[in-house]
Formats: sequence, C-alpha cells, structure tokens
Amino acid sequence: MMAASAADLEKRIDALSATPSNQTLPREARDAVVLLLDALEKGDVRAAQRDESTGAWRAVPWVKRGILLGFRVGAIVDMSLAGSRDDVVLAFFDKDTYPPRKLSREDGIRIVPGGSSIRRGAYVASGVVCMPPMYINVGAYVGSGSMIDSHALVGSCAQVGERVHLSAAAQLGGVLEPVNAAPVVVEDDVVIGGNSGIYEGTVVRRRAVIGAGVVITRGTPVYDLERQTIHRAQANTPLIIPENAVVVPGARAVKDEWGQREGLSLQTPVIVKYRDEKTDAATALESWLR
Repeated sequence: MMAASAADLEKRIDALSATPSNQTLPREARDAVVLLLDALEKGDVRAAQRDESTGAWRAVPWVKRGILLGFRVGAIVDMSLAGSRDDVVLAFFDKDTYPPRKLSREDGIRIVPGGSSIRRGAYVASGVVCMPPMYINVGAYVGSGSMIDSHALVGSCAQVGERVHLSAAAQLGGVLEPVNAAPVVVEDDVVIGGNSGIYEGTVVRRRAVIGAGVVITRGTPVYDLERQTIHRAQANTPLIIPENAVVVPGARAVKDEWGQREGLSLQTPVIVKYRDEKTDAATALESWLR
C-alpha cells in the first residue's frame, strides 16, 4: 500500500466518513485507516495542532473522523494471550483495527514489565518511560523525555509535550467526539501529580505544576490567589492553566443558606503561586528516575 500525503488522506477519509451508516464501506476504507494510523504513530499527523502565532490549540477533525472510521470498519477479534500450554492467560476481545502497538528496541521507548499497553495509532517519542501498568490510547501524542507513571492514562487524542511527568494514577481524558472538540493538551515540562485528572479539552501550559488530587474539567473555575483572578473556559476557548502555575486542591464555601449552616464547601483548584527556583528544586529529582 503506497503512502499518501496528508492532504490526499484527508480527502479520502472525509469522503469515506460521509458514507451512510446503512451502507457497507469499501475495502479502501480499511486501507485509509491503516495509512492514518501509520502517520499518527510516526508523528506525521496529529489529532490537534498548535497555532504558533497565537498559541491556541485546535482539533484536527479529519484525523478524528479517520479514527472513528477505524472503529466502524474494524471487526471484534480474539486478542487473548496464551500460556506455555496454550491455555488462555489473559482474555482480550477488541476491534482488529486497534491492537496493541508493535514496538521494537529501536523505538527507544522504555516500557517496564508489568501490564502496560500502547494502542495502535498513538505517537510515543524515543526517550519516553512507561511504568506499569499504564495505557496510551489511539490518537494520543507523547513527547520525548516524558514519563507515564503507574496506573496513569493518556486518553484518546490527548497531547503531551516533552519532559512531562504524568504521575501515578493520573488521568488525561480522551476526546473523540464531537470531532471538532479540542483534546486535553499538556505542554512541555509540566508535572501532573498523582490521582489527578485533566478532562474535557483543558490546556495546561508549559512548566505548570498540577498538585496531587487536583481534578480539572472545562466547567471548573480555577481561582488564582497570585493574580487575584478566576480562570474559566469561554464559549469558543478551553480552560487554560497558565504557564508556570502551581495548582493545588482547594475549597470554596457554599453560598446557599442551608449549606452555610451545615458548613459545606465545594472542591476547587487553586493557583497558589507560580513556578520559581524553589519549585524547580522540588521537581528536579524526577530526572534521576528516567
């Protein structure tokens, strides 16, 4: 199968995706999906792009249509793992278009034994460290020098920059539909603390620190003590965590009269400071683990 330019592949996928659901897709649909997944794994195309002039991230709808097309043309097959006597050790049944990605030593990715998986169609750069068990889904992008720690998830189409530490049990939400919805983006040199979650197209700017247990969604107001402002998503823009921000779990009082009597409060992320030399010293030990 010959390689296609991104422009040609986009035209093919858009045309095939327009095929009514009650019609059988032609064989070339599967061929187009294979070309797209190959291009995603090489980093030749991405599910989101950054505008270099404005810094804004935008979804690439045709890429997401192609990923969805892969689910449509795929057939559920047995991907179970057999033991030494051909008995099934681990049973898996999934679309044949999205098996675990095949890797070799030449890929330069360190995957510590213990149940991790990278799905077909994910880009993982040389120098990435994967601690078990973790999962990287289709359409995701993980830059060089990043660490995906134990029980961490990089959701479908999530974009992770270079030298990012996604700590144990942290989650980056996946966004496949609608196709124009921006995925979660974590820029270079960010630290994401354990048991935290970044969802619904949130953008975390470079060198920010998200403390353990922080949960951020598009609808989450983030209170900035340092700048005395509140960061919110707008109609056409995602929630953006500023560059160098240090975000920790916080709380704000409930205004309802009954809630006040009961002493209730709501969880909310709070920016307590912006990254400085002291913060860098606290995170410098991560480089020794890579």
